[in-house]
Amino acid sequence: MIDLHYWPTPNGHKVTMFLEEAGLPYRIHPVNIGAGDQFKPDFLQIAPNNRMPAIVDHEPAGGGAPVSLFESGAILLYLAEKTGRFIPADIRGRAEVLQWLFWQMGGLGPMLGQNHHFTQYAPEKVPYAIDRYVNETNRLYGVLDRRLADRAFVAGPDYSIADMACYPWIVPYEKQGQNLDEHPNLKRWFAAIQARPGTQAAYAKGPEVNPNLGQTMSEEAKKVMFGQTAANTKR
Repeated sequence: MIDLHYWPTPNGHKVTMFLEEAGLPYRIHPVNIGAGDQFKPDFLQIAPNNRMPAIVDHEPAGGGAPVSLFESGAILLYLAEKTGRFIPADIRGRAEVLQWLFWQMGGLGPMLGQNHHFTQYAPEKVPYAIDRYVNETNRLYGVLDRRLADRAFVAGPDYSIADMACYPWIVPYEKQGQNLDEHPNLKRWFAAIQARPGTQAAYAKGPEVNPNLGQTMSEEAKKVMFGQTAANTKR
């Protein structure tokens, strides 16, 4: 059994997508990031960066003590290696998946996250910041579109953890100021993943865990999420 500490955000969806695709048994422990659950001592024991998702695998390969992990990319790689699924066994195929997984973790996620912040949540509109991140989002969409011109999925012919990592960040494309019609290869890929039963089951968890999903974030929640420093982070 896997304990999943989760809230329905792009990084949270990555992990439920894998778990649903692989059919692994798991229990969701909600981490309400707007209420500050990410600062609770028990959660910080497994996620010292006070970010979700995090997992505890009570049945790791080879037995022994439970394994806990934070960081969504590390979790996807761990689960792929645990199950032998969604990552190729050969060195070249594995390298293709890993480079795109790290591309998402180092580029797509952080840049689109800043897009979300400045276009949706910032207390004042900063035109330079909005233009900077909306344009960078468009550039990254273009990278994916070109990559997908001659292959079904990001790392090749087969669905992999690279696709699971990227897809949730494309879901809110309209809020990011993007038009999928401008990226036909990306649009085709997006529709294919959206139609997968595993994706649909994963996204169905969102409103179950957070009935207020999609509603405007309160000012108090914004203070909790965006006002963190080393000195004021709750412990």
